[in-house]
Amino acid sequence: MKMKVTSEQDLAEAIRAATGPLKVQGGGTRPIGRPVEGEPLEVGIAGVELYEPGALTLVVRAGTPLSEVEALLAAEGQRLAFEPPDMRAFLGTKGTPTIGGAVAANASGPRRIQVGAARDHTLGMRFVDGTGRVLKNGGRVMKNVTGYDLVKLLAGSWGTLGVISELSLKVQAIPETEATLLGHGLDLGDAVAALARALGSPYDVSGAAHLDGGATMVRVEGMQGMVDHRAAALLTGALAGWERVDGAESAALWRGVRDLAHLAGTPAALWRVSLKPSDAPRFSAALTAAGLQHGGVYDWGGGLAWLTLDPGLEDAGATALRAALAPFGGHATLIRAPAAIREKVDVFQPQPAPLAAISRGLKQKFDPRGLLNPGLMG
Repeated sequence: MKMKVTSEQDLAEAIRAATGPLKVQGGGTRPIGRPVEGEPLEVGIAGVELYEPGALTLVVRAGTPLSEVEALLAAEGQRLAFEPPDMRAFLGTKGTPTIGGAVAANASGPRRIQVGAARDHTLGMRFVDGTGRVLKNGGRVMKNVTGYDLVKLLAGSWGTLGVISELSLKVQAIPETEATLLGHGLDLGDAVAALARALGSPYDVSGAAHLDGGATMVRVEGMQGMVDHRAAALLTGALAGWERVDGAESAALWRGVRDLAHLAGTPAALWRVSLKPSDAPRFSAALTAAGLQHGGVYDWGGGLAWLTLDPGLEDAGATALRAALAPFGGHATLIRAPAAIREKVDVFQPQPAPLAAISRGLKQKFDPRGLLNPGLMG
């Protein structure tokens, strides 16, 4: 039976009263990690606490749907700069994505190369730890503080250290326009080289991606005159011969990259691989040499690879993929695979022993009874 809490007090009481593991979730749209055996605890703490458009600041409860947050901001000509993806199509899930779920997963889209990740736009938060204590860290403005930066720690912890109840976020003005420059027919090596040229230019690129079997894409955003200037400079320089699309057509292309529309509707196992962008072509070649046929989307100039592998592989390709990745020093997360496979493989990249010891210590500190999503991250 699912338990849904709609206030921070109820959340704290539910955790204090728990006698066994809790499967913590927001909208239930990101079933990533090892399957958790426990009583479902849904965070339905929703609503806007404070919105100050002039200060580019939003304070919002964690269970508020992302769509409501985005609509509120758009009405004032603003947005979430970190471009959180909607994972429902390629994970085959339903439910409603929430702002708390996005930050708990540190879910960040193509614009991360320019503005940073979800954690970089989270000014403060309130959360409940595994003992039922309500804790607060950060504030409503960006400032330097002493002590632990729990905001950075909780973002990306997938509800294993604490359950977020409220967030203070820095938001961004929506630019006047955007344009996307498209290259066609490039292999991965040529695509990554072209993206590196664009990212190394002075033209403030806010998106740089390559789709296997599809286009290579570079985005610029801003005032119309500046976008025209930057696009023209790139098209006569680093990206000579590419084509340009604007406005709504450009935005639709990047929604597809953000939400991995290119990879939706297939049964393939899906991996999220982070590595140095210039290593992406050699890593891809290493996968091929290991007999792992693959395809996918390369975002962040090649530094983030979303890769599909044969769904028939016994371990979703974990052993061979991580062996191929090891010389490059990257890390790989299994995003989509049947629960039976996710139960027996390391879904998240295994940590070196010293870092694993630190992680265990943090888990013991914040969740001494081991209640919150136990085993989800390994």
